This record gives sequence, structure tokens and C-alpha cells, in this order.
Amino acid sequence: MRLDAHQHFWRYDAGEYGWIDARMGRIQRDFLPADLAPELSRAGLDGCIAVQARSSEAETEFLLALARAHPFVRGVVGWVDLQAPDVAERLARLAQDPHLRGVRHVVQEEPAPDFLARPAFRRGVAALAAHGLVYDLLIRAHQLPAARRFAADFPAQPIVLDHLAKPEIARGARQPWERELRALAACPNVACKLSGLVTEAVWRDWRPVELAYYLDTALSAFGEERLLFGSDWPVCLVAAEGYAEVLGLVLDWSERLGPRARAALFGGNAARVYGLA
Repeated sequence: MRLDAHQHFWRYDAGEYGWIDARMGRIQRDFLPADLAPELSRAGLDGCIAVQARSSEAETEFLLALARAHPFVRGVVGWVDLQAPDVAERLARLAQDPHLRGVRHVVQEEPAPDFLARPAFRRGVAALAAHGLVYDLLIRAHQLPAARRFAADFPAQPIVLDHLAKPEIARGARQPWERELRALAACPNVACKLSGLVTEAVWRDWRPVELAYYLDTALSAFGEERLLFGSDWPVCLVAAEGYAEVLGLVLDWSERLGPRARAALFGGNAARVYGLA
């Protein structure tokens, strides 16, 4: 099974998607399964994992409904209020749909440096295990030390790091990102998506050679069994010409890998980590 482990769907509404700013005019429209299906077909991919783009349980319901209607949407990483007193009941209700495979919170936008240490949030994360759900970790590079402590405190909880923690590629930043990424990767319960890199580079003016260092570092840190390909479509369209260019970046880079490792990167690892049939 060949998979794109990270993409989004939405019916665009400026009030609902305030993070899509004036620079992102190209994605200020609807993006639904009918738009993605031809891209996956051309790429020879069998399916995808849809990830939340709004912090609401209505978003989770929306994505689950799309997954029920479109078999190529193999799983959903939704949003649940993990700090809610009744988080266990909320998770139990949503997890009745087997398409729910993970939960994500937009930690990158949380101003409190100790957010990942908050007892209420951690209580919610602890409730994921009862339903076999992954936690998707969306942070920026400066939050990596806190993420390492968080991951170490939940050694049995599968965690997937999104977008390599968003290194500042546009200005060529390498340290302390590399050092802290390697520290996080030392936690064996953490996997990493090779996703979202083009949007951290100079939009429409990046070259694969600029991104190779970040891909190489992720491979060295996490190894072949903990890397997942994700396009971050349609967000990637603000920085790349199209889906094929983003896929091609990782395909070309992965030629150094053997057939088994490439199969793992482009689906096998995602199927295992997210528990997809």
C-alpha cells in the first residue's frame, strides 16, 4: 500500500481558516477528495491520511465523513479538545469510526513554552492509548526540547512529528535544529513525516539540493523504519508548482535507499504506525 501520510481537505471559509493569509491566495478555495484523487492516481499512490486543518471537533467529523465516502482516504488525524474534562468520552465517541487513527493539536501556535507539560493536556494524551490512537506532534524548531521531554514521558504512546519541526530552511538554519531533532529521535516511540519542507524554504525559489541536508538528517536520526512521506497538499501549493514536484523531491532523494526502505517510506511505515488495514 503506497500512501501519502499527510494532506488536508477543506471547504474554504476565510473566517474558519484564518491561518491562510494574503500570501496564500493559491489555496483560498475548496480542496476536496475529487481534487486529490487524480494526483494520487498519477503518482501511483493508493491512498492518503487526512489531517485536521481547523481546531474543532466539527473538523474531525467532516474528515471522517469524507473517509467514509471515499475509500482512498485510509485514515484521519483529527482534533479533539485534549484538555476537556470529558476528553475520554469525546474520544470514545469519535473513535467509534475506525477511520480515526490519530489526534493533533496545533502546539506550534501555543505561546506558553510549557504547553506540552500542562497536566490537563497530558491527561488527554494519556487517554489516546485506550483507542490505539497516534498523537501527531505539530511544533516549530524552538519547541523541540520540550517535545523530547514530552515524548520521553509517554514511552508507550506512538508519536509522529510533522514537518521535521519546521526548520528555518529559508535562512539556512541547521543548529540547534539538528541537535534537538536527534535528541527527539532518540525516543523510539517517535516517527517523523518528510513533509512540509518546501513551505519552510523560499517559496517558488527552492532547489532540491537545499533540502537534501534536512532529509539526510531525518534519515540519519530516525532510520528507515520511522520515516513517512507526506505531501502536505494543498498547503504545499503555495511553495511548489504542484503535487508532482513535492512528491518528486522525496522520490528523487530516496533513490539512495533500497527497495524495502522506499516501500516503507511511501506507505509501509504509515500503515504500521497508524494501524491501517
